[in-house]
Amino acid sequence: MDFTFTEEQQAATEAARAVFSGVAPDAVPSPALVPGSVAEDIDRPLWAALATGDLLSLTLRPEHGGAGLDLIALCLVLRESAKVLARVPLLETCAVAMTLQRYGEQGLAAELLPRVGRGELVLTVGANGRTGHDPAELAVTARLDATGSTGEGRPEDGPGSGPVWVLDGVQSGVPWAQAADWIAVPAHTVEGRTVLALVRRDHDGVSIAEQVSTSGELFGEVRLDAVRIEPRELIETDGAWPWLHGLLVTGTCALALGLGEKVLAMTSQYTGRREQFGFPVATFQSVAVQAADRYIDLRAMEVTLWQAAWRITTGGGGPLPPAGDIAVAKIWASDGVRRVVQTAQHLHGGFGADTDYPLHRFHAWAKQIELSLGPAAAHEEALGDLLAAHPLA
Repeated sequence: MDFTFTEEQQAATEAARAVFSGVAPDAVPSPALVPGSVAEDIDRPLWAALATGDLLSLTLRPEHGGAGLDLIALCLVLRESAKVLARVPLLETCAVAMTLQRYGEQGLAAELLPRVGRGELVLTVGANGRTGHDPAELAVTARLDATGSTGEGRPEDGPGSGPVWVLDGVQSGVPWAQAADWIAVPAHTVEGRTVLALVRRDHDGVSIAEQVSTSGELFGEVRLDAVRIEPRELIETDGAWPWLHGLLVTGTCALALGLGEKVLAMTSQYTGRREQFGFPVATFQSVAVQAADRYIDLRAMEVTLWQAAWRITTGGGGPLPPAGDIAVAKIWASDGVRRVVQTAQHLHGGFGADTDYPLHRFHAWAKQIELSLGPAAAHEEALGDLLAAHPLA
């Protein structure tokens, strides 16, 4: 079997490294030193550079101006982005775009996706529900109004102009909601079906309250109050939301891997220079053993990430559905990235807590990634349910 990446995937990695090479992790105020969010917007110059480098259109089909690559290529780019703490909704935008491309109304896809690839539109998704502990699709209801209008003030949308969907509910912790143009919102219907709505941030009935993530980034609580959208803006296809959720979880694992690799490299450089009793502390057995343990964590994070991404990309078979591989990857990512940054702080000593040094910022991002879309315990529970439903022979 050939486990090497394709030439196209390797080219995407090199392009990402070139774009991210000029990004400094300390380019904004430290979350440890400022109240509230570290910035009011995403890194717009970086977003433009990603568009210029064709990285926002990486997974779009050629008819939408993209390269037609897959989730594996996206994860390679996300891995590089985490090494510099890139403050852009790359995962959210690409995951929603891939879902719209796969499941959405083709006219809407043709209208939006080329603009996404050019960096003109920012997409995000409400994946945390009302509290972060319950399924996201249960936080919003969607009901069909057969004779309503979208309420957007257009003459053709007057009373009786056609059916619309009406959304009510709250999605909490939506990444960069204030900067997004469209927000993907999972919801449930009165029949108990799960649907996925695409809502403009400035749509009538949408309000956003400020929230701040552990990493200091600006999140939002998105409240939908009788928001009326066109049928083409709602994806009714079974599997659309679980597929999007799987993309998000797997992409989060890629972010954890990239961040962990960068932090371990920082630790290696520091312990190689720091001397005690006339010797670099990296030569001490206790230091070397801890670093080796974290290297093993990273390799486990890597192999489980690519297994999950491969299952999603190819639909390859296995003893469990792809959700099982995704859960395993997130268990390793959550636990592994936490152990990596904790060991890094320990081996850096007091220097690791210095806010003039970027390690504390990586620690904050690691905690955010660890808990995003569920900590390890939540995915262990999900994996247990899958094993119970699919007993292994």
